[in-house]
Amino acid sequence: MRKFLGIIPARYGSSRLEGKPLADICGKPMIQHVYERATATMSDVYIATDDVRIVEAVESFGGNVVMTSVDHSNGTSRCLEALEIVNQQTGKDFDAVVNIQGDEPLLEPVQLTELMESFDDTTEFATLVLPVVHAEDLINNSEVFVTFDHNKDALYFSRAVIPTVRGVDPKEWMQHTTFYKHIGLYAYTKEALAKFSSLEPTNLEKLESLEQLRWVEHGYKIKVGITEHDSIPVDTKEDLERVRQIMQKLA
Repeated sequence: MRKFLGIIPARYGSSRLEGKPLADICGKPMIQHVYERATATMSDVYIATDDVRIVEAVESFGGNVVMTSVDHSNGTSRCLEALEIVNQQTGKDFDAVVNIQGDEPLLEPVQLTELMESFDDTTEFATLVLPVVHAEDLINNSEVFVTFDHNKDALYFSRAVIPTVRGVDPKEWMQHTTFYKHIGLYAYTKEALAKFSSLEPTNLEKLESLEQLRWVEHGYKIKVGITEHDSIPVDTKEDLERVRQIMQKLA
């Protein structure tokens, strides 16, 4: 039985939405909404940041937070440092991490359970996918699509729609197969997280700008869990306003 630690990487800097972890949504910073949803399922969750403003905000609502290096180029390496800090501070020796996106305040807590349940004794790395039910998702440039084998190991991730239905009008593709889009939640064993952080970036990763392809291109497996719950990442001011309106209706 894996001992999972939930980590929410949170950077203040963002090219499209500066300071978005602290963006107000219905009276709370976005990072607080993510934290509260994560702790509804997981008993051990920490926010990992390199910015004192985020540390102060998390401490003000009573959340767990660790300060990490400013030198991380991605959330994965930040997760590794945070895991090492938390294990040292708590002595709990967590052996797996759930990497929770800090810009998804509409996270469904059950998704974390679904991700952890996709682990078996041989799983090193796992993620979630969602069956596409709206045809417009196939023309949404923000989506990432996934194909996987009969063992639910990922074959490929792409910003292009995969698979292609040859000889069929794209408007009719959904009549021929189920497409799956990627949900940006990951879980890794401690060993896989360290290995991933040490791997050199790969050509496919650079071409698609998808970090998980580094693991696949180096010959390792990513287990796929299937969820029925979608999520809305906040990347722009328009995304933020959309999420605010949704949460106001839920309040």
